[in-house]
Amino acid sequence: MISIFGTFAFVIKYIVIPVVIAFMLIWIREIKINSEIQVKQNEEIIELLKKLNK
Repeated sequence: MISIFGTFAFVIKYIVIPVVIAFMLIWIREIKINSEIQVKQNEEIIELLKKLNK
């Protein structure tokens, strides 16, 4: 018979930690995509400002 603590440790080790890692990887990917979009937008803004100054 598995004790409550043993079951809890199993759940933490094999379910919770992988799920947390998966969410962190998804979050990091979203940050990277948003950063790339923002860089593109900044480049477009710079080009428009250069056109205004000419």
